[in-house]
Amino acid sequence: MSELTSPAVTVAGVNKIFSVAKGASVQALSDINLEIAAGEFVSLIGPSGCGKSTLMRLIADLDTPTSGEITVFGKSAKQARLDQDYGIAFQSAGLLPWRSVQANIELPLELHGVGKAERQARASELIELVGLTDFRTRFPDQLSGGMQQRVAIARSLAEKPQLLLMDEPFGALDEMTRERMQSELVKICSETGAAVVFVTHSIPEAVFLSDRVVVMSPRPGEIRDIVSIDLGRGIDRGDDLREDSGFFSGVTEVREALHGAPSLSKLGVDLR
Repeated sequence: MSELTSPAVTVAGVNKIFSVAKGASVQALSDINLEIAAGEFVSLIGPSGCGKSTLMRLIADLDTPTSGEITVFGKSAKQARLDQDYGIAFQSAGLLPWRSVQANIELPLELHGVGKAERQARASELIELVGLTDFRTRFPDQLSGGMQQRVAIARSLAEKPQLLLMDEPFGALDEMTRERMQSELVKICSETGAAVVFVTHSIPEAVFLSDRVVVMSPRPGEIRDIVSIDLGRGIDRGDDLREDSGFFSGVTEVREALHGAPSLSKLGVDLR
């Protein structure tokens, strides 16, 4: 199956068990089944320790399932990693302090042997996309936290991945900066068409950003519910969306799912 017709991510019957001291084990994930379409934005939310980040690491081939299978655009997770089919952004921007904004964004291209002219052109494109044109020569310690995260997102897009894996990238930001970055991310995803798997603890953040919110149970992490969010895409998700009745309905539905209540959509309630 080709990348164009394959789901961005397929997780089939995945379990993850970690070995701990003295031969004991901890089951982090139990029977996870999930399909994410190309171009879809899906958030993972649940209590601390429920396996959200573990699931994302398995998709990224940073760890392997105990059982079950994960494919990315029809390939094994390992092959997708080798082919650079996805980009990753974490809570810490992880920028190299001795490299400028431009040089940090160029780094993955440089590591994979892309020529100087090509990587400079791509970095310039991304700097404009994330609104940092006037800061291309600055160093990380000269940037605000929000600007550093923009650089990290731009770097994750350098190799034109069709999938972004994001683990609480805005968790360390103040609320105003966080909301601004959420709006920026919506625009960036609209322009690039990348699918996104986004780990968060924030219900409003998940609802504002997502096409679907995957609600996970306490450990061992299982998918308790999947809440569809029908609030438009791209430019339709402006800051005024946060005052929309549909947004509040989505927040309520995700909150109830987290507390174990059946989702309104499963009960046949029209949230529009």
